Amino acid sequence: MKNNIRLYHLLIILALFSGACNLPSGTNGTDTASTAAAQTIEALLSATPAIAAISTSTFTPAAVPATLTPIPILTNTPAVPPTSNCNVMQFVTDVTYPDGAIVTPGQNFTKTWRLKNAGTCTWTPSYAVVFSDGNSMNGPSTQALTSNVNPGQTIDISVNLTAPAATGDHTGNWKIRDASGVLFGKFYVQIKSQSAVTATNTLPPAVAQVVLNAVASESGTLYEPAAGAPLTILAGDTSANDIARGYMSFDISALSGKTIQNASLAIGSCSTMQDPFTSLGGIWVGEVQYALPLDQSDYNIAGTGITLLNAVPGPIDVKNLVQTRTTEGKARFQIRLHPAGPTDADGQADYISCNSGSVTLTITYQP
Repeated sequence: MKNNIRLYHLLIILALFSGACNLPSGTNGTDTASTAAAQTIEALLSATPAIAAISTSTFTPAAVPATLTPIPILTNTPAVPPTSNCNVMQFVTDVTYPDGAIVTPGQNFTKTWRLKNAGTCTWTPSYAVVFSDGNSMNGPSTQALTSNVNPGQTIDISVNLTAPAATGDHTGNWKIRDASGVLFGKFYVQIKSQSAVTATNTLPPAVAQVVLNAVASESGTLYEPAAGAPLTILAGDTSANDIARGYMSFDISALSGKTIQNASLAIGSCSTMQDPFTSLGGIWVGEVQYALPLDQSDYNIAGTGITLLNAVPGPIDVKNLVQTRTTEGKARFQIRLHPAGPTDADGQADYISCNSGSVTLTITYQP
């Protein structure tokens, strides 16, 4: 760069010299043009070092004044919005059905939470409990608060639910919604839907027992040929060689629909005349359903044989027959006694005789 400047200056000097040679001479004989040229060259030569000095000097920027504030560097980090303390909920405890509680499938139950208003705004009836997600358990989608809850106060919130039919663990999440529709807080119900466990060492079901006497006005004897229906219950033949059939009726109306555990007919109190068991081929005990009041039309009605007696018996098991009648809702259980064969025609009475107040029907059942 320095060489170029110097060359430029030399070219100017040469041009001045050339021009000076053509200028006219002064009056005093002095070469005025030469003098002027020389002065000009001297001036240029003396100025050259300054020009070079300027061209080669180093530029130093001025320092930043201390009073100036540096410009901040911008980034893409979003500004953090201020935190609101208005709606803040704090869970306190499960009042009912804590986490993992076992509930029978399909069972209705009421879940209650205790919550605290830990914010600065009052919860009003414009606030509501709302179902958020999970299993709703047939609970309401929204349920308004019933009173104000001031900051720092607690409230027990209950919702009616139904345990799912499917067994296993089920969870439902809930929140609070303010008057503007903003949701906040979170609390949940968590249950195990499970069938009731049957104990292996359970006691037998409770039972009750009743001892029934025959209803006297509905019991008696029918003869062939017809000869009335006396209250005494006879089965055999008479001295007139008439066949006698005895009937007894027990009131089981209070046992309708019950489960019968045991039922026994006791006619051991009956007495005998002669030997009806041998001469008449035995005495049948059968179950019938005859219309009341007892009359001659009941003589030949169909029945079910229970046992053929060859002596005055002990208790006779009639459980299945009694169960049938109670299941049917019948009001009466009725028995007929009759000889297995025809009269022996010996002109002597041969029979078994029972009193309605002494025969019994003992029934054990589940109440």
